[in-house]
Amino acid sequence: MNEHADMQIGGRIKRLRRTRKLAQADLAAALGISASYLNLIEHNRRKVTVPLLFAIAGHFGVEPGELVDSDEGRLLGDLMEAFGDDIFADSDVTNLEIRDLAQANPAAARAILKLYDRYRLVAKSSGTPAAEGVGEPFHLATDAISDFLQENANHFPALEAAAERVRADIDRSGDSFEFGLRIYLLNVFGVETRLASLPHGIARQFDERRSHLLVSDILPTESALFLVAHQLGQLAVAGEIEAIIAASSLPEGDAPILARNVLSAYFAAALIMPYEPFLRACRDYRYDIERVGRRFGASFEQVCHRMTTLQRPGASGIPLHLVRTDIAGNISKRFSLSGIHIPRHSGACPRWNIYSAFLAPERINIQLSQMPDGQRYFCIARTIVKGDHRYNAPRRYMSIGLGCSIHHAKELIYSDGMDLTGDSQMVPIGVGCRICPRMECGQRAHPPADHRFELDQANRPESLYARM
Repeated sequence: MNEHADMQIGGRIKRLRRTRKLAQADLAAALGISASYLNLIEHNRRKVTVPLLFAIAGHFGVEPGELVDSDEGRLLGDLMEAFGDDIFADSDVTNLEIRDLAQANPAAARAILKLYDRYRLVAKSSGTPAAEGVGEPFHLATDAISDFLQENANHFPALEAAAERVRADIDRSGDSFEFGLRIYLLNVFGVETRLASLPHGIARQFDERRSHLLVSDILPTESALFLVAHQLGQLAVAGEIEAIIAASSLPEGDAPILARNVLSAYFAAALIMPYEPFLRACRDYRYDIERVGRRFGASFEQVCHRMTTLQRPGASGIPLHLVRTDIAGNISKRFSLSGIHIPRHSGACPRWNIYSAFLAPERINIQLSQMPDGQRYFCIARTIVKGDHRYNAPRRYMSIGLGCSIHHAKELIYSDGMDLTGDSQMVPIGVGCRICPRMECGQRAHPPADHRFELDQANRPESLYARM
């Protein structure tokens, strides 16, 4: 087990234990170790031997490799990104010191990140010179939701169970799923659903007094169906959603409101794409997104999202990462179980294929990527177009990136015919220019935060900040 695995495994064990509602003492007794030793493991202060690793994996019904968690690695990446800000330019904090902070004092490290997030928010809203270089405006609740999903591995067993119960009731009617869904809403909640011409920009309208659910008649079929299922989620699993939020560490304010929307959407996806049939289809079709989408009547983006939720113990899918960006480079969704670090405070590396995908709209772009630490990933990206089905409707172009560790690449159909072991097709990428050590990169927009350079008057590199 390498250094990174030692650092990362404690958070995963703690999360699995809490998900199963196990006390430390009970898990320690089952593993034949002391509770104090387990506590040290969960805080990454003791290494896990190979026999103990297999015992823990067997107890939770997961593969040993699944215990290598990305939380602490993500914490380190976020810290590196934060300390790459110009405000720390004169602090002379080394990468080793940042790594030590993330490993030895994760609570303090998260407190620093929280403080930095607040600084960015205040600096941006005040318009002070300190805001220069801070990045685009952001909303603290949005980052809190990303962290919330990451902490739960984007898997919520209570919502999965509820979706399975409701889906079973709908399927017993013998009608099509779409028709059965509408009948279920009417019979159980007295809500009548129909397509309607709604004001511009309104996708769904729920009149609680009249129990009418109106869905815009110019939406794509998959979107319209998802909105109906989303409304059902708000009605059918309100109790489960409130329990999940109550048990979370979400801050007060907007975060719980956003969480209710996100968790209702989770239920909707689980209802449209039930766990076991969906996982079976992913394996049978080797994660062919368009084929799986055809099977369940779901969009490309909906299928990608659902693929990231397959974390049921003993029946899990590939640990994936997902990122969504617009054509300006603004990252609006990020989640990672693959281990790759997705920027928290800035746009990603321009070498990532989520950006080159815009050059070939709606075609799958495939990339073998290598991060500066040597970790390799298999990534696909495709643009999607959002907009109404009407003449001259404005369109929004976005790119969805989905990927996994190179070790899982053969399980995806998109890897067929690619050399996964050699270097010829490997693209060196980074997280962001401020923390990337690749000085030879011709696409540098900024120098590394701790870099001091001198211009060579005789030789001009491709990028002012690149080193030849």
